[in-house]
Amino acid sequence: MPKWVKFIIAILLLPVCAGAAKTLWMVMSRCGGADTTVVPILAGVACWLAIYLFLPRPMWFYVVGHELTHVLWTWLFGGRVKKFKATSRGGHVIVDKTNFLIALSPYFFPLYAVVVVVVFLTGHLLWNWRDLFVWFHLCVGAAYAFHATLTAHILKTQQSDITSQGYLFSAVVIFLGNVLVLLIGIPLLTAKVDLTTMLGWWLENTGMIIHRLGRIF
Repeated sequence: MPKWVKFIIAILLLPVCAGAAKTLWMVMSRCGGADTTVVPILAGVACWLAIYLFLPRPMWFYVVGHELTHVLWTWLFGGRVKKFKATSRGGHVIVDKTNFLIALSPYFFPLYAVVVVVVFLTGHLLWNWRDLFVWFHLCVGAAYAFHATLTAHILKTQQSDITSQGYLFSAVVIFLGNVLVLLIGIPLLTAKVDLTTMLGWWLENTGMIIHRLGRIF
């Protein structure tokens, strides 16, 4: 798909981004009282921020996750991986199939947070880890903060994944991907808002924004 087409698509998706942002605020406001989930999640975020600010950043660990995310999404689309390399200074994978989701997946798909969810879900199903849910939420908060901070850190330098898709299109996909993870994850973790209600809010907020833009133009 040509970059100019992606640019137009990105512009058309901007109201969807604004609707998603407003919906995220509504979801967070509704779920804010869930002390058994929100407090541990924020504690996990704080723990990671302390590591990020005061200790050497584990860039090798991040790069491995970044490249593994490319691999995972390549497999999801039926592709094969021909070469994998990851060092603390950077990495790359060579695959036989690519698209914008494969290229941008490490920037919106928090691999380590997903691993935490899978591990705890498996443990809960097998051994009833109900008493460990506080630690689960803490680990999820830390893992997502790890993803967000180090992704922002590497985006300060030019990334071929971004330039290949166009800056605005990449920004829209990355924003929507990260917000979607939160819009799905927060209701599931807090059980304060169901997914159907969240999607209804998103559609309503996006529609209101499109309506206002229509009145302006």
